[in-house]
Amino acid sequence: MSRGPQSFRQGDVTKALKAAEKAGFKVQRAEVRKDGSILLDFDSPAKKPDDPNVNEWDAVK
Repeated sequence: MSRGPQSFRQGDVTKALKAAEKAGFKVQRAEVRKDGSILLDFDSPAKKPDDPNVNEWDAVK
């Protein structure tokens, strides 16, 4: 019996979780819906910078 076409891949979920963590969010729960959309619930809001005049994109690494 065929399961039919898959609408998402494990890599899609991994990318979404890593992107949320990199943005400063703490993911509490991840849900993949039947239509293939990924829903992430967050435990806490994103971290705010200490100095509002500092832009992380201006930093040279």
